[in-house]
Amino acid sequence: MRQDSAATESRDYRRLDVRKVNPTLGAFVGGVDLTVPFDEGLAAELRRALAEHIVLFLRDQPVDFEAHRRLAGVFGEAHVAPSTARWRVPGYDEITRMHADAASTYVAGEDWHTDMSCDPEPPLGSILYLHTIPPLGGDTVFSSMYAAYEALSDRMKAQLEGLRAVHDAARAFGGIVPAGQALPRSSHPVVRTHPVTGRKALYVNRSYTTHVEGLPERESAALLGFLFEHVQNPMFQCRFTWSPHAIAIWDNRCSQHMAIWDYFPQVRSGYRIQVKGETPV
Repeated sequence: MRQDSAATESRDYRRLDVRKVNPTLGAFVGGVDLTVPFDEGLAAELRRALAEHIVLFLRDQPVDFEAHRRLAGVFGEAHVAPSTARWRVPGYDEITRMHADAASTYVAGEDWHTDMSCDPEPPLGSILYLHTIPPLGGDTVFSSMYAAYEALSDRMKAQLEGLRAVHDAARAFGGIVPAGQALPRSSHPVVRTHPVTGRKALYVNRSYTTHVEGLPERESAALLGFLFEHVQNPMFQCRFTWSPHAIAIWDNRCSQHMAIWDYFPQVRSGYRIQVKGETPV
């Protein structure tokens, strides 16, 4: 049974069919054809749905580069990350090719992360379109950083308040990009406040975060080790099984995700656009 056939709750949207995946995060969206232009009313509903559900899933949307760019424009300007220059699509600098096959020695995002948290202004969100998927496997798992923060004790929340951590692209891309390429490194709050919802979310991740500022090395490692494990709690998660021409849209400010590479040597291929965000506070 496909995941969306089991969804049971629909929100009060005028034109979109929005059905929750589970109580924590994720929703399947119907009632829109992304291959053609649509009006601001529908765009506003998509923004509202993302704010409410953190990650949106749409099936059977065979978008081209222009339609993919148009969808990203619903949420803001494109974020062009310096770390991904080698995978950009010619003529579409904001679109990154996401491809794995029998020749791949790694895949992007195979550990828990939020996209490009190493950048001074990390992307608001990401929009991934896959046109080709393996016969089995290749799921993406998402975790709510609202839920992760809210599950902490009051004493731990107080301990994290005001702490900042360093996010370094070299941790994720150091062995992949050409030698000598400059990679971003930024300091962000360990707990950030979402600019739309006002909710607090954890903002450290295993792929990019190296240490907590102002703490001795062993204390920093212990604290981050606990948080890295904490965000993997299945109670905070939903899992998406892809189909050809499916799209996932997620809010990087309050989620983490992981791409499961269990399909080697099969092909999994598509494209991603990221949307500009703001400095985390």
